[in-house]
Amino acid sequence: MNSFAQQLSLLSETPVPILDESIPLEAYVPIDLSVDNRDLKHLNITDPDVCQSYIDEVLNSQGGSIAYGGYLEHRNLYGDKASFSNGNTGRRDIHLGIDYWCTAGARVMVPIDGTVHSFKTNINIGDYGPTIILEHKVDGIIFYTLYGHLAIASLDGLTVGKVFRKGEVLATLGTPDINVNYAPHLHFQIIKDLGDFSGDYPGVCSPDSLDFYRENCPNPNLLLKIGG
Repeated sequence: MNSFAQQLSLLSETPVPILDESIPLEAYVPIDLSVDNRDLKHLNITDPDVCQSYIDEVLNSQGGSIAYGGYLEHRNLYGDKASFSNGNTGRRDIHLGIDYWCTAGARVMVPIDGTVHSFKTNINIGDYGPTIILEHKVDGIIFYTLYGHLAIASLDGLTVGKVFRKGEVLATLGTPDINVNYAPHLHFQIIKDLGDFSGDYPGVCSPDSLDFYRENCPNPNLLLKIGG
């Protein structure tokens, strides 16, 4: 574990809810959307309706309300999206955040004090749709959190520099027509160095760039501590 990851892990001692505060932590259940999941072999997981049906199966079988997972998961979820091709360097299909699959309209809670760095609606097929990035300054470190696949109303009245405190409502989840053709979910990602990005940052990478992104985008569960 590098020094940034170690610092992240010290910022919370107990699990930090990321969606609607009325949903207990016990209702968060893990889901596997990787290429290794045999249950997905004959499913067109790129279809949001098919994806939602599988998510519902997982939630119903475990009595959950939120299905979560996906950090560094190698997925087929982007197989139909031309923008996820890097030409000769291979497809971008390794997921760099954690997804929290829940119903559209579910509230997104701020996990740690921060200010709005930037926000944008990313409209390319397979992108984030409405997106918010918060900047955090804690114990001498600066880092960023990205929230993707939001409802468009989440950006109404938002301003750069606006302060959000831990536990406040930041946004709500969007529908597939708004979040660019995905089943409703939150993409949550931690970013050490945002570079020149504004309102956007890669959420998946190709194998050849994995070493860089693993370092720059550590496991969000170091902070959230949901599910161990």
